[in-house]
Amino acid sequence: MSLLKSREALLALAILLLIGVVAARFPAFVRPANLANVLNDTSPLIILAIGQMIVILTKCIDLSVAANLALCGMVAALMNGAGVPLPLILMGVVALGAGLGAVNGVLVWKLGIPSIVVTLGTMTIFRGTIFLITDGKWVNAHQMSDGFKALPRTVLLGLPVMSWMAIALIILFTVVLTRTALGRSFYAVGGNPHAAVYAGINVGRTQFSAFVISGALAGLAGYLWVARYAVAYVDIAGGFELDVVAACVIGGVAIAGGAGTVAGAVLGALFLGVIKNALPVVGISPFWQMAISGAAIVLAVTFNATQARAPGRIILKSAEAR
Repeated sequence: MSLLKSREALLALAILLLIGVVAARFPAFVRPANLANVLNDTSPLIILAIGQMIVILTKCIDLSVAANLALCGMVAALMNGAGVPLPLILMGVVALGAGLGAVNGVLVWKLGIPSIVVTLGTMTIFRGTIFLITDGKWVNAHQMSDGFKALPRTVLLGLPVMSWMAIALIILFTVVLTRTALGRSFYAVGGNPHAAVYAGINVGRTQFSAFVISGALAGLAGYLWVARYAVAYVDIAGGFELDVVAACVIGGVAIAGGAGTVAGAVLGALFLGVIKNALPVVGISPFWQMAISGAAIVLAVTFNATQARAPGRIILKSAEAR
């Protein structure tokens, strides 16, 4: 594949150019410690983008990921306040996130409701549930144990544990999507669901599995977010689902399903992460981030459309040739 046809290569080049432009004005931006901070800041987005990418591969979308993260993060904080050991908290929030994802999956699979409608509804339900179990109260740093807050911040080999978790998940799901039958099913269902049925693949069950994976990753990200920032409240990660979808689209994941890679989703997340961290450095208001992200999405979709457009048949010329 040539460089110009490789979305991942073009996006990596764009990230390097962006870093280079910022570094030309502020050399400290490219210090290893600062780049490690950028990766760590982007880790929750990377984790959610991987799950969202898998859902989009199956011709669905999950707009409830940020609300799932918020609910699981709050439950993690409440479990910590009740004295539950950290390993049980981690297992509990991953299981809870998977269960919330399963709710989405069942509604899409068994009732045939469009995923965008289902997840818009559950997004509101999850946020409302946080309010119901807390009466709108916050859980602050002094109400969390030191061990609960320390795990994602602990530095190993120069990177915090949260970054290493993101890296491990990148490797894991790259293998799942490229080397397993389940991974091939995700692509088959999104690429041609009718052909997938003839191949013996259960489309609904495959979409259900995608939602469960997305939910489980959101549950893990919920703990990491709350523990790192040492606060939990109803509106945590508000609007973050838009960044997650943007990361996937910018990374070349086809919104119509069937095409995309983990590397692309990760690079899309890193692109947004670099923008978020670079704007304050160069003196641009962070409010421009939404406009820049939106422009990047439009350009990415346009690029996808032009790359995927098949050349039409020139009927008159063909007839003349005959």
